[in-house]
Amino acid sequence: PTGDSSTVLQAQEEIIEMKDVFSVKLKRRRFVGQKNGGTLLGITIFKCLNKEGNKLTDCAVHLNNLSEDHCQSWFRHLKEILNGFQNRPKSLKVFVNPSSHKREAAHVYYEQVAPLFRLADIKTDVTVTEYEGHALTVLKECELQSFDGVVCVGGDGSVSEVARGLLLRAQIDAGKGTDYIPTPVRAPLPLGVIPAGTTNILAHTLYGIKHAVTAALHIVMGHIQPVDVCTFSTPSKLLRFGFSAMFGFGARTLALAEKHRWMPSSQRKDFAFIKTLADLKPEECELSFLPLQVPQEDSRENDRKKKEKIKKKGSKDQWHKIQGHFLNVSIMAIPCLCSMAPRGLAPNTRLNNGSMALILVQNTSRTEFIKHLKRYASVKNQFNFPFVETYTVQEVKVQPRPKGGLDAKENTYLNPASAEGNYPWNIDGDLMKEASEVHIRVHPQLINLYGVDTDDLESSQATCNCI
Repeated sequence: PTGDSSTVLQAQEEIIEMKDVFSVKLKRRRFVGQKNGGTLLGITIFKCLNKEGNKLTDCAVHLNNLSEDHCQSWFRHLKEILNGFQNRPKSLKVFVNPSSHKREAAHVYYEQVAPLFRLADIKTDVTVTEYEGHALTVLKECELQSFDGVVCVGGDGSVSEVARGLLLRAQIDAGKGTDYIPTPVRAPLPLGVIPAGTTNILAHTLYGIKHAVTAALHIVMGHIQPVDVCTFSTPSKLLRFGFSAMFGFGARTLALAEKHRWMPSSQRKDFAFIKTLADLKPEECELSFLPLQVPQEDSRENDRKKKEKIKKKGSKDQWHKIQGHFLNVSIMAIPCLCSMAPRGLAPNTRLNNGSMALILVQNTSRTEFIKHLKRYASVKNQFNFPFVETYTVQEVKVQPRPKGGLDAKENTYLNPASAEGNYPWNIDGDLMKEASEVHIRVHPQLINLYGVDTDDLESSQATCNCI
């Protein structure tokens, strides 16, 4: 501190850990319009601060010193330390979807996120997407080796498209075809998610909150979280990559909403939900699934041998089959948290435990089904119903059964897609239509996302509160 002795006596000691610092700048006093030079005042350290409710914010600490030598020396040493943090990006490819939610993505990025990236000396190459599939096209062609990560500013559909592009690019670079991929290779770069959509399931799952500054700081600080990804395939071709899927009610609702694109976003979603609920019909299908194989706790050598034995055996005898009428089928590799489902759509799974949650809602009355849906918005167990079954699985096969007779005519009116032999699927908020059996496999830690496991974050906060 500078000044008289009374100021020195009032000074308080503060400790800053360098792992919480993301930028250091020389502090100068400049006149209006002056860009270079100016009177040296000291250095400013910018650190990441943890707030309540999983929120992160940036904070500036000013250190006063009028000596050019002292300031330059401190500046160089602090920069060397910051450059030593390996996961922190120096260059990012950014995709901004201007059509997301209330068309706020560009404002969110340029007003809240870009200043933090500049402060952290991160170079950015920004693409404002112009049509669906634009990010996919760019990712297949651009020089990814010049970037440390990729960032998507938008909703779940935009993030899913960018993740898909990264994974497809990984297969191409590895010399694999993209028609059928039983064992895909990992994405080459981590993906950052800046929430600017409606539900923002991935952002909530990664950060525990919809907050652009929090998301940006996780990226700046290089917090890396490995995440499981699913492949959706027919017996002969890869359909797409994804994190979660719904067949039945969740897919029918999305299909109806897509037909009413002329409506405002919130209105068409409400309309589709109410209309699908009023015309509630089960889907007849056959489900085959392979339960998660968990070796008994034993020595590491025995665990390794058991895993090898399971792989060699091919697991054909362990497939389970269920045939019936289902109102909804959910297959999710991540918990899928959002403001409307604080526990998550699949609270029994994690981001990277190598499994999927299979949730089956069998045919029941509309009243009981509504009770089940309402539970998602509360902290109560949404699966505590006799018509709901949950399984932890590695693979799932869904084979729809076409309806016949009068039911077929009625179904043609309500859902023309199924009459054409194409059944709607809701994959990460995107509509996919497929006629034949769909095979879903989970692939452990196939992509890195910038963020943290919110379960770990909450448990660490609970520990701090106890202390």
